[in-house]
Amino acid sequence: MSEQQATVLPERGHQAVDEATAVAHPNIALIKYWGKSDEKLFLPRTSSLSMTLDIFPTTTRVGLDAGAREDAVTFNGAAATGDALRRISAFLDLVRERAGVTHRAVVDTENAVPTGAGLASSASGFAALAVAAARAYGLDLDATALSRLARRGSGSASRSLFGGFAVWHAGDHRRPAAEADLTSYAEPVPARGIDPALVVAVVNAGPKDISSRAAMRHTVDTSPLYEPWARSSRADLTTMHAALAQGDFTAVGEIAEHNALGMHATMLAARPAVRYLSPATLTVLDSVQQLRRDGIAAYATMDAGPNVKVLCPRADAATVASVVGEAAPACQVHVAGPGPGARLIEGPQR
Repeated sequence: MSEQQATVLPERGHQAVDEATAVAHPNIALIKYWGKSDEKLFLPRTSSLSMTLDIFPTTTRVGLDAGAREDAVTFNGAAATGDALRRISAFLDLVRERAGVTHRAVVDTENAVPTGAGLASSASGFAALAVAAARAYGLDLDATALSRLARRGSGSASRSLFGGFAVWHAGDHRRPAAEADLTSYAEPVPARGIDPALVVAVVNAGPKDISSRAAMRHTVDTSPLYEPWARSSRADLTTMHAALAQGDFTAVGEIAEHNALGMHATMLAARPAVRYLSPATLTVLDSVQQLRRDGIAAYATMDAGPNVKVLCPRADAATVASVVGEAAPACQVHVAGPGPGARLIEGPQR
């Protein structure tokens, strides 16, 4: 495991501490995860592969409160309510059950990425929460076990435990639950001789009209294109591993682009359609095609949302950002490189 890919883990030992703070970064899948085989265990129908970014960190502090009757959660200074609070409390219940500690928690999260906009805020959020909560409650977990734990909050969080490129194994949902849980986790993927960047074009930073969870469930249930895409995605993963191992940037970009656009095609074919693409999205996609015609190796990928990420060599990132920004001047454009894995920190880093 390279220095960039290493995850700083909770110290060994089962002794709970008063509080712990962790930071994690979002990841963008180049081979997509879309659809679950087990909703409770968060087991995906297909494996996925991603790149962790060096921008938009989430910093999360978890403190134990022996006198509290409920968990208290704040996001960027505002109290969490509703589904967001329920998801975090349910995740903490899992941590408490495993640790044998019943204390409620005070959770304070600062998110540098817009939440719910298809920019992987749940990946960085639950990765940071998993690392901080495991330390605070005294769980003794290695990197694989932490990845499994983070998966139970948000599937893509399993990949943010690691820096650089990571693969999340779909696992085997046909096994008994305890065994199936052990089969689905992320691990680092080596990449040879490429120096990538992702230019992030934020078309719309607001929350999506339909959540990823609802959209993927609807797509799996109603889209006639879903199963063909899933079969194709499994093949894409094999060729992506080979492209990264060989340092073939063009192949990496081509595979990532057709995998992402294929995923959006499955949504458009759902009944009724799920459409995240906006006119500004299509403008950015057109600019990426023009960049390639001009000789720059630029390739688009998209998660569940209107925002576009453009994979390119780091040396071309400034040019790509300028072209995308000129094509869609209302967009916010950010440049990211490969980022670090989730880790404990000492003191605030915000």
